[in-house]
Amino acid sequence: MPAPHGFAYEERSDGSVVITHHGRPATTLRGPRAQEFLAEVDDDPQGVMARWTGNYRHGNERTARNHPRNRR
Repeated sequence: MPAPHGFAYEERSDGSVVITHHGRPATTLRGPRAQEFLAEVDDDPQGVMARWTGNYRHGNERTARNHPRNRR
């Protein structure tokens, strides 16, 4: 599974954080959630942003592709 990529974040003057994915806004965090995100983002920035936006693979894509309903 490839590593997440294309994420960026911007801290705003009002304390909020905007996370973008390939230049498009994915989510805006405010208040305590923004502070929690900023404390965590230094570990693995791309992975953390993917997890916070919900834009990451769940591991069941191959199983779903092979399901009889999805075959052509």
